[in-house]
Amino acid sequence: MSLADLVAAVLFSGVIVYAVFGGADFGSGIWDLTAGGDRRGAPLRRRIDASIGPVWEANHVWLVFVIVFGWTAFPAAFAAVLSTCAVPLGLATVGIVLRGAGFAFRKFSADLAQARLFGAVFATSSLITPFFLGTVAGAVASGRVGLDGGDRWSAWTGPTSLLGGTLAVLTVAFTSAALLAADADRAGEAAVADAFRRRALASGLVAGLVAVAGIAPLRADAPTLADGLVGRGLVEVAVSAVAGLSALGALYRRRYRVARVAAIAAVVTVVAGWGFGQYPWFLVDEVTIAEAAAPASTLWALVVTALLALVVVVPLLVWLLRLVDTGTLDSHA
Repeated sequence: MSLADLVAAVLFSGVIVYAVFGGADFGSGIWDLTAGGDRRGAPLRRRIDASIGPVWEANHVWLVFVIVFGWTAFPAAFAAVLSTCAVPLGLATVGIVLRGAGFAFRKFSADLAQARLFGAVFATSSLITPFFLGTVAGAVASGRVGLDGGDRWSAWTGPTSLLGGTLAVLTVAFTSAALLAADADRAGEAAVADAFRRRALASGLVAGLVAVAGIAPLRADAPTLADGLVGRGLVEVAVSAVAGLSALGALYRRRYRVARVAAIAAVVTVVAGWGFGQYPWFLVDEVTIAEAAAPASTLWALVVTALLALVVVVPLLVWLLRLVDTGTLDSHA
């Protein structure tokens, strides 16, 4: 493995972690949107608040990591992505900001009308943000982002981008529902756990159907990626399918802890499959990882920085997640 490949692997690891934890965060907002009226949806919304309240802001650490790391390690290619996909990235950024504001202000609303308004902002932003991030991934994967830039509209509205956005929404919804069901079961909220179980089963099945239906348009619109997914990325894609089916089976049998692990594994491996399938391209059919990389001195500095983050930041985040998993922070959410 070359130094550039190592740095790219570290960068993509950040993408994977954000897809899991940030995705579960976004998915909770989607279920907030569909929870029901004030009375019927109250138990589900309380569980969402309790589960994501202690950690929701920490999840965006990984997004910051990806942006800083990518910009520094692969400056020209990363700039091409940002400029070509400025519209969806801008909309995703607005969604992240509005989502955070809606989630925070809803707790301090003066009346029910304000709570509904901020809740709607939180939930709607949770839906549109992963969609637009998925369209950016699709733009890169389909080769619509060139080093000199691409069309700022057609680049992210092609079949692969629309498929990527749709799958992103369905995937975060499935992951979140599986995790929320496990949290509710741990807290002794059987009815709430069952409600999220039904949502996880439905969203997981739909995600699987969309993924299968997307094979033909993906092969037509992004042949390089399609070939890579049945080549370098085949093992990861296969493991993702097995993990997804295992998660659905565990949810059906109400084995929530198993379902949670399997759902996370499905997301990790499907995103990893994208990375392996796209290798060695940074911008598909345009620029390879080696060609896009910064000078070796810069890459070594990033490797050292990543090691320091691994030693200092990751243990603290693991501790935070452990506190959430054991329910220690429930009373402070």
